[in-house]
Amino acid sequence: MPDTAKPFAHLFAPLTIGGARIKNRILSTGHDTSMAHDGHVTDAMIAYHEARARGGAGLIVSQVVGVHETARYTSHVLMGTDDSCLPGFTRLAETVHAHGTRIFAQLFHPGREIMEVADGTAPVAYSASATPSDRFHVIPRAMPTAMIREVVDGYGAAARRMQRAGMDGVEIVASHGYLPAQFLSPQINRREDAYGGDLENRMRFLREAIDAVRAATGEDFVIGLRISGDEHVEGGMRDADSLEVIRALAPSLDYVSVIAGTSASLGGAIHIVPPMFQDTGYLAPFAHAAKQVTPIPVMVAGRINQPQEAEGIIASGQADMCGMTRALICDPMMPSKAEAGRADEIRACIGCNQACIGHFHKGVPISCIQYPETGRELRYGAPRHTEASLKVMVVGGGPAGMKAAATAAALGHEVELHEAAAQLGGQTLLAQMLPGRAEFGGIVTNLTGEMERAGVTVHLNSEITADAVRTAGPGAVIIATGGSARRPQGMEFSEGAHIVTAWDVLRSHANVGGSVTIADWRADWVGLGVAELLATAGHRVRLCVNGTHAGEMLQSYVRDSMVGRVQKLGVEIISYAQLYGADEDTAYFINAANGEAMLVEETDTLVLAQGTASNDALLGALEGYDGKLIGIGDCMAPRTAEEAVLDGLKAAWAL
Repeated sequence: MPDTAKPFAHLFAPLTIGGARIKNRILSTGHDTSMAHDGHVTDAMIAYHEARARGGAGLIVSQVVGVHETARYTSHVLMGTDDSCLPGFTRLAETVHAHGTRIFAQLFHPGREIMEVADGTAPVAYSASATPSDRFHVIPRAMPTAMIREVVDGYGAAARRMQRAGMDGVEIVASHGYLPAQFLSPQINRREDAYGGDLENRMRFLREAIDAVRAATGEDFVIGLRISGDEHVEGGMRDADSLEVIRALAPSLDYVSVIAGTSASLGGAIHIVPPMFQDTGYLAPFAHAAKQVTPIPVMVAGRINQPQEAEGIIASGQADMCGMTRALICDPMMPSKAEAGRADEIRACIGCNQACIGHFHKGVPISCIQYPETGRELRYGAPRHTEASLKVMVVGGGPAGMKAAATAAALGHEVELHEAAAQLGGQTLLAQMLPGRAEFGGIVTNLTGEMERAGVTVHLNSEITADAVRTAGPGAVIIATGGSARRPQGMEFSEGAHIVTAWDVLRSHANVGGSVTIADWRADWVGLGVAELLATAGHRVRLCVNGTHAGEMLQSYVRDSMVGRVQKLGVEIISYAQLYGADEDTAYFINAANGEAMLVEETDTLVLAQGTASNDALLGALEGYDGKLIGIGDCMAPRTAEEAVLDGLKAAWAL
């Protein structure tokens, strides 16, 4: 029984799965890190997982391991098809085990869900049937029976290698529309042989894969299954269908891990890494339903960001273990902080998806906008303390300045931060005002706490001049003065045109007319967010994007969520729209692709969402300063919160 005298007693109660005893109920679910090289585990990947093990995670499920040569769905997938994989997995297992954490490997075949491959060409994709995938526009080839047997054997062979390498178990990926799910789906699987037709036949491929793994590894080796409930696609698997699969296959398994969604559609893919618009812990009811049909442990993920949420799910009996992957990406020390009763020190994930899954989709190592040390453990993972403490003045209290101040103080410098406004946060204070983005303000809360614990002295309502800096004479000055709303130059705006900025709208400083045109140059969350805000308030809104589509700069799950909402609200989206000018009732654009004029008539108010202009005057005025002078964030070049925080980290380490 859990020791209820301890904080989060249920979360930190041990759990036995098959032959593995796990010290707590916190799980890092399988997720691609983009840190593999040539199909093998790398030093960077080992350092990444070691940070989560050191922080106290009970179980790590490493990223997918291909079981067949046709499983290469990206150019950086791990492969388990020959013995060359053994040294890397052995080092990974030994490193994680040294911290008392268990580690499983995911066994994987994507079927038709091929993203990209190393040489940029499109390979032949295989699936249960030749049913197209809408999201990646792939038309696969139906797998011949001989190939099915070959892939099934591949599951067994890869599992044997994982066991030889010292991994504690394997997890067969039948979630998110990948190959086993393609056999399960009546919408995809149209076979007329023993692998198609009724549910029992559609389960045959997965059942054979499980049996092959068990035969190759033995009874003591942990075998789990990850499966989606509702795929959120027309004709796909629903909760009830997946529960039948779980009920039927549970006797051959040691645990089941439940999730939602599918990679095959835009709407279904959102649930792979649900953004902040999705409720926290929203899949716990499905996990509870799964527990009613099987006696084996049930794991669940899906926006479980805080130990309080996980504790509630486990204490209520809805699940036995909680996947808290992004929470661990944002704060690898989250488990140890929670267990020690220091939950208020946890850096909470805000569900922005920008540097975790967003980096993966770009093919670069994953990270976190709040904690850029993630994915850079080999560079910033080892704590250090300076031998030559400096007096450091940080000017600007947005994310860049706050990160620089907190890190510099933690490294042993004497730090004072000056913010001209009455509140810390900079542009984050605007971002959190947009619909569905209130959680974004958590970055301010988290960085404020980090500064306090590091001993930073903060001065609000403190506008700093170059003379003030020279008078104070700090050994290092970090300029983080941010930016302001950009108003484009050279536009033909008449005196009668009603023009405001997106910042004005968010601050309620603008009297917006009934018919609004938004000139969205950046194609990010600002234009889309203001469109949703105004449309919800009853305005007619046309979003004119200087790009191929709205939200072009955003991670796809965030973009697709936002676009879906504004379309429901009746917002008209006009692409390739380069702003030219405006008068009393018309906004003028040029088609960026063909140069033709584009008139948006009946425009009462033109809202400028034109990005940010650097506030770099202080940086220029201090040129030649007799001490270290570092500019960071938007005052150097307008970018995003991710680059601002990373700049702050780099600046502190450069002192």
